[in-house]
Amino acid sequence: MRWDNLRLADSGQDDPAVPLFARGAVTRTFDTPEFKGMTFYEIHARSIINRVPAASRVPFEHTINPYRGCGHRCVYCFARKTHQYLGLDAGADFDSKIVVKVNAAELARKELAAPRWQGGAIAMGTNVDPYQRAEGRYQLMRGILAALRDAANPFSILTKGTLILRDLDLLTEAAEVTQVSASVSVGFVDPDLWRSVEPGTPAPRRRLEVCATLNDHGIPCGVLMAPILPYLTDSPDQLERTVKEIAQAGATHLAPIVLHLRPGAREWWLGWLSREHPRLVPRYLELYGRGAYAPQAYQQRITDQVKELARQYGVGRATVASARRLPPRPRPDPEAGAQPGPAARQLSLPGLSGLPDE
Repeated sequence: MRWDNLRLADSGQDDPAVPLFARGAVTRTFDTPEFKGMTFYEIHARSIINRVPAASRVPFEHTINPYRGCGHRCVYCFARKTHQYLGLDAGADFDSKIVVKVNAAELARKELAAPRWQGGAIAMGTNVDPYQRAEGRYQLMRGILAALRDAANPFSILTKGTLILRDLDLLTEAAEVTQVSASVSVGFVDPDLWRSVEPGTPAPRRRLEVCATLNDHGIPCGVLMAPILPYLTDSPDQLERTVKEIAQAGATHLAPIVLHLRPGAREWWLGWLSREHPRLVPRYLELYGRGAYAPQAYQQRITDQVKELARQYGVGRATVASARRLPPRPRPDPEAGAQPGPAARQLSLPGLSGLPDE
């Protein structure tokens, strides 16, 4: 089953008070403001390195996700539906009931050393953020990064969290022996909208400070400009303001992605929209009436605008003087095998390359 790695290795308990997947897990709550109303299910996973199905058409083949669910509480998060596979809902449960794979670092070290492992690049932050608030307590990423460093295994990280800077020592050590890259997710810089749709995240400008700091320390870091929210953050002035600040942060690349609304995220987003911006609901139903993606013409228009702004403000032109240069390694081609259409152009997960034709 898809979620077998979330089952306990030695589960024998049958407590109806917790979800089926977590029977035998340690269930915790913490009496601190940042974790108010949250429940953590500490499990021992069977595996930690996941192989991505070829049909996903993303520029990586393997991922590590030490958490399920996310305290960032981004209203639009595409990963919300994954909580339904655990018998939880895609709304409030996704935000407040977090699965913690407490043996993630141990498994990473074991699986990276296994004879069958071929040393492929590993992407982190592709489902939920590994540097969400829970990481401050559990500190799983330090063990995972140490294992990747010791195995000289290439990896990338996508995050909205500033906590990644805690691990600068491990990131720079890993960059001495393998390819390491990062991206921060910043779809817009409007402070009022940020508080409304990304209430558990650091402010967008703090994330851009993370981008600058990582680049200053030789860790190439770009920006996933996602999601761009139709009728909320897609005006020419808003796009320009965001791209300008991304350029000022010294981002190595910029990849724009328009909001997409898969089942789970779609219902949660439209519920928020009906409360906060009811006049936009008909426009969204028209724009997303045929599926999860905005029309191709709309996506192309936004992409072209961002691409031109990125050229204008010089995104990616500056060379990070302290960046570590390693011999080139083969890298997956984001366009390889992709067919025309929204799913090929608007990936659910980031391509860690620059804009097309840049």
